Amino acid sequence: MENILPILQQAKQATRSIGQLTDAKKRALLQRLAVVIVEHTGRIIVENKKDLDRMPDTDPKKDRLLLDEGRIEDLASSLNEIAALPDPTGKLLLENTTANGLHIQKKTVALGVVGVIYESRPNVTIDVAALCIRSGNVCVLRGGSDALHTNMVLVNLIHDVLKEFGLDTAIIQLLPVDRKFIIEMLEAVKYIDIIIPRGSQQLIEYVRQNSKVPTIETGAGVCHTYVEQTADLQMAAAIVVNAKVSRPSVCNALDTILVDSAIANELLTLAAPGLLAYDVEIFADEVSYTILQQLHYPYLQHATEEDFGREFLDFKCSVKVVDGYDEAVNHIAGYSSKHSEAIISKDPELCERFLNEVDAAAVYTNASTRFTDGGQFGLGAEIGISTQKLHARGPFALEKLVTEKWYVTGNGQIR
Repeated sequence: MENILPILQQAKQATRSIGQLTDAKKRALLQRLAVVIVEHTGRIIVENKKDLDRMPDTDPKKDRLLLDEGRIEDLASSLNEIAALPDPTGKLLLENTTANGLHIQKKTVALGVVGVIYESRPNVTIDVAALCIRSGNVCVLRGGSDALHTNMVLVNLIHDVLKEFGLDTAIIQLLPVDRKFIIEMLEAVKYIDIIIPRGSQQLIEYVRQNSKVPTIETGAGVCHTYVEQTADLQMAAAIVVNAKVSRPSVCNALDTILVDSAIANELLTLAAPGLLAYDVEIFADEVSYTILQQLHYPYLQHATEEDFGREFLDFKCSVKVVDGYDEAVNHIAGYSSKHSEAIISKDPELCERFLNEVDAAAVYTNASTRFTDGGQFGLGAEIGISTQKLHARGPFALEKLVTEKWYVTGNGQIR
């Protein structure tokens, strides 16, 4: 293929096809897709194995790539949840009649053609397709080469359902993985209305610097959990361990533990066994290094400056001992990617201050950052977690896949 212009032209044309879908038909289509992907579980697993076999077991992205029976069932459940959500389009936002008789309304409408560039997470293929269909958008997907076989089988199943409903298969399209087509996608201002990169900081930076199409950033999460000196330390240890080990390869996983000096010894003593159970490598500042060394923690390194503000995406984290709330919040301000930040504390005043003062898409008190997720927030699924402030912030889900349009009805008025 010399260029992707034909694919982009088909996508633009398909906006008319999806724009004619009723709310009931969009619901039915997603419910049918949920049934189809479960029926083809074996086929999906076979194709997924082809991708898994090309990736070494030591690569932390391998967990992101895996689709097993449980995860396919989860995808089907997510499809049904998205189907059950209200259609975000057609909502009346404003209505008035002017002095000269013009009737003016402002309503929500689909964005149009949504381009998504993502890496080794094939579940994104289903999530994005479902959210776009539910909101009346067309999507052009550019997945990573790591997940090529899995993405192809998933898009083929989506096309089967689109055909079953008599719809244009160009509503959902998968681009070739050749890197030369990315820049063409980023410059396709006539055909793509918005670009959403989902993946590494390197990917996001590349898209930001090269895209002529408006971009919404999602992805990189440098997440801190600050254990304040009044915290319930048993609870704090459980939260810290969960935030790090439950699924370390995702963007809402913990990267840095901040702990007050007054409780550092006790907190690390309680948390160390849970982290050790998963062979978590700890990059510790001088104070925490001494504590963990005395605990005979085996996977221990001296932290460098680069270990703070680092998204590990692996069984690794950094630890810093701080002298109080202000130092902790200042550290977060200096190193956060503004994704998800947490405080563990019994002090309601400090908790309230943390919620109001920390600049992040999601802020937590006494809970794991692992909850920053469209499904967990009751949104069905999300395209990604937006860390910017315009249009969408936090889980970029169904409600944000719309823009506004003004409808003006007159009877001969002139100006």
